[in-house]
Amino acid sequence: MNLGLENKNVVITGGTRGIGLSIAKGFLAEEANVFIISRNKDRLKEERLEVDFPGKCFFYQADVTDEVSFSRVSSQILKAGHGRIDIVVANVGSGKSVSDPLSDTTSWNRIWDTNFNSALNTARIFHPFLSESKGSLLFISSIAGVEFIGAPTDYSTAKSALIAFSKTLSHRLAPSIRVNVIAPGNIFSEDGTWGEKMRENPDKVNEMLRTKVPLQRFGLPEEISDLVLYLSSARASFITGACFVIDGGQTTQF
Repeated sequence: MNLGLENKNVVITGGTRGIGLSIAKGFLAEEANVFIISRNKDRLKEERLEVDFPGKCFFYQADVTDEVSFSRVSSQILKAGHGRIDIVVANVGSGKSVSDPLSDTTSWNRIWDTNFNSALNTARIFHPFLSESKGSLLFISSIAGVEFIGAPTDYSTAKSALIAFSKTLSHRLAPSIRVNVIAPGNIFSEDGTWGEKMRENPDKVNEMLRTKVPLQRFGLPEEISDLVLYLSSARASFITGACFVIDGGQTTQF
């Protein structure tokens, strides 16, 4: 299927590992121009993508929870993209928190910044340019924001707010911008949280998959990125305000 993404200018936050890296590779395979924003640099991965996709992949270091730092980098991206942004994927997030029912203020604010304010800043900075290009804005949330799965309270709350935020924006920014959200379940990557848990206690993780996930396996980053590419393309031109759950059947809400 030709998704028509060739030479589209795509911004991805959190694009150097896991789901974000897979999304970047997917767009690059479609011959899009990809601008990756990450807080931490990984020169090995960067150099590999730059060699594999010459002149198509660009990296920028910034903390997207810091509006000043983020705004400065966004100006550089706009200049490199000749003022045009077609697709933005807000992928920054982390579920590493505490098990307390109500975390302390420091922990709560850290999780809120990472999982909600990062997306808020992304939308604030890029929505005027997406409006000009009639583009697509896509958020990566979590099934923890859809229903109770035992995830930390602060993380679940931030991811739930992100889904509500996406739904509201889909109305407020229509018809110029399509806004959607994906809520992944347990997605495995070697350098991710589940990779770490598998190394620590594989029996416990496998039991969780057997009892909680009908398909009895992890999802793969590529299974998220495939949907991201489709939703960002003209093939999905009538889809906005939607939340897509990809979790192997783990959640029960319709």
